[in-house]
Amino acid sequence: MTLELNSPAFDDGAQLPSRYAHGGDNLSPPLHWSGAPEGTRSFALVVEDPDAPKGTFRHWAIYDLPADKRDLPEAAGRTGQPSARQAVNDFGEARYDGPQPPRGHGPHHYHFRLLALDVERLETPRSPKVTDVIEAARPHILAEAEMVGVYENR
Repeated sequence: MTLELNSPAFDDGAQLPSRYAHGGDNLSPPLHWSGAPEGTRSFALVVEDPDAPKGTFRHWAIYDLPADKRDLPEAAGRTGQPSARQAVNDFGEARYDGPQPPRGHGPHHYHFRLLALDVERLETPRSPKVTDVIEAARPHILAEAEMVGVYENR
């Protein structure tokens, strides 16, 4: 079985609805997954924009999601989740902040990456940044699933 990530709000490679953009309602989209490998003890989810003018911009990380979790409801990036933690994004907030590409910069691709991990809790510094979560997770990744949403400010 392969780890798979999907959303009822957008298809992989399709336009992200504006309600999930920073200038819209700024809600994290609902996400669902299946196919966690044996030995999964937690999940982490990271959202990044590699098309940002100054390099990859990190919009969200939520981690220490329990192994029996199979979804994140809409707005989980605002409300959090029991027993899960959120990292400080590149906007300087410990929550989801959606797409906000510069006007006229063309479409940006927002990578939603789900990581199945072999530990229940990641060891991170106090108030970790998204990059800290990625580094802490790297040696514990059992499987990874990704979907991409596209967004452009016109």
